[in-house]
This record gives sequence, C-alpha cells and structure tokens, in this order.
Amino acid sequence: MHLLIILVALGVAWSLRYLPVLEGNWQQRFERVLFLFLFPPTLLLMTAIAVLCMGPQGQMVGLRVGWLSYMLASLCLVIAAILCIKLGWQGWQSTRRARECPKIDLEGKDVRILDTDALFAAQIGFWQPELVVTQGLLQISSAHLHSVLTHEQAHYHYRDTFWFFWLSWIRDCTAWLPNTDALWQELLVLRELRADHWAAQQVDPLLLAESLLMVVGHHVLESDVFCAALASSQVGDRLEQRIDALLSYSEEIAKPNLQSWSWFVCAFLPLLTVVLHS
Repeated sequence: MHLLIILVALGVAWSLRYLPVLEGNWQQRFERVLFLFLFPPTLLLMTAIAVLCMGPQGQMVGLRVGWLSYMLASLCLVIAAILCIKLGWQGWQSTRRARECPKIDLEGKDVRILDTDALFAAQIGFWQPELVVTQGLLQISSAHLHSVLTHEQAHYHYRDTFWFFWLSWIRDCTAWLPNTDALWQELLVLRELRADHWAAQQVDPLLLAESLLMVVGHHVLESDVFCAALASSQVGDRLEQRIDALLSYSEEIAKPNLQSWSWFVCAFLPLLTVVLHS
C-alpha cells in the first residue's frame, strides 16, 4: 500500500512538471515557476516522510505494508540529506574565500575587493552574504558603480543567496524530474529581473541597463547558488529580456496571488495517510 502511495505521488509530480509557464510580468511568472519548481519535490518529500513515520509493519486500509517502500523512502531522505550537507560545504567554502579578500568601505558599505581587472560584483554567502567587487569595477564612473551596488543591495534585500541555496538543493534532489533545469534557469533570470526592478526604484533604469551591458561576460565566479551578481553566468539570450524590462520600467507591479499558493497545501496531504496506518 505504501508503494502505491509513492507511485501516485511520483505520477502527480511528473505530470505537474509538464505544465506550461504562463506569460506575464516578472512577479506573476515568479509565482508560477516557483509553484511548478517546489510543489512536486515537496509532495515527494512529504510522501517519503509519511512512509517513514508509518514504518515497515502493520496495515493500511486493510492492506499489509512491507519493507520495500520503507527502504525506498529512507534511501531518498538519506540522499537528500547528503546533498544538503555537500551543498552547504560548498557554500561555506565560497564564503570563506570571499572573507579572505581585503575589506574597504564603499558608499557606507563593507565591501570585499577581488584583485582582478574584470568588471564584477556579487553577494556571496548565505543569510548575511559578503559584497565582493573587483578592482576593475572600481575604475568605472561613480554613477555606474552606484547602480551596480544598488542592484547588489536588491539581492541582499531579498536574501537571494540564502533562498537560492535551498532552491538549489531541491534542484539537485530532483534533477531526474522533467524540466528541472529549465525551471531553474527561469528562476535565475526572474531573480535578476526582480533585483533589476528593485534597483530601478533607486537609480535611473537606463543607467542600470548600461551597467548591465558593461559587466556582461565578466564571470569571475561561476556559481549562481551562493553568488548573486548583476550579470549572472546564465544571462545568455535573456539579456535582451532584462534590458527591455529596464527600458520599459514601470513602478506598478501586480499584487501577489495568494489564491494560487493555496494549492501548495495539497503537497502536505500525504501526511494525512499516517492516520490510516495501523
């Protein structure tokens, strides 16, 4: 019976990943992509926890349960824990390297300086990331430098490095699900669009667009998990999308659709099956 529950959860998770991402502004797309990215793995995680709680012995609605589903659920949770520890270690290493760089005060902020002529700035770390800029970036005009730092402040405001650590863990755990990488790339672009929009409320959007064009191609650090930079290594053909969004900048954004997130409660339904176990 437990195996049947696992198969049903797998079928639902697999099917949801084929739903299309509807068009709209960055906030509407963010909500849709987050739901498609998070709901399937959360459903599978809750199913594994439910099976683990019920154990390998007993009955469920009159049908006996066995060790196969219990061992399968346990194995999945162990692998997820290992991947989380591995990712956490990589993040700690990135943060440690960032903190080895010399620190200066720049526009009232503590900034780590990386000794390279490339144009690069990024928040690196977890909840309290380090702002790292390169020597080359300090040579650009003060107006462009201010726009870059404002964009990075947006990443700090949204705690992007912290939340994308956990999203990256989910990506690693469910890389076998369809469209995982496509949704991840979309999340990275939407993260930058959100930061662009926040920064454009503080600085001239055209100036920010010019700064984006200046730093494109200067990828000093390749990780987009612990490193939130103005020009992500995943910019690619999405650069035009970000530039267009800045040139057509509007302060008005749609209100969050809380009704769409109410469906997320369904991901926890497998936990209710525990009461059917005896």
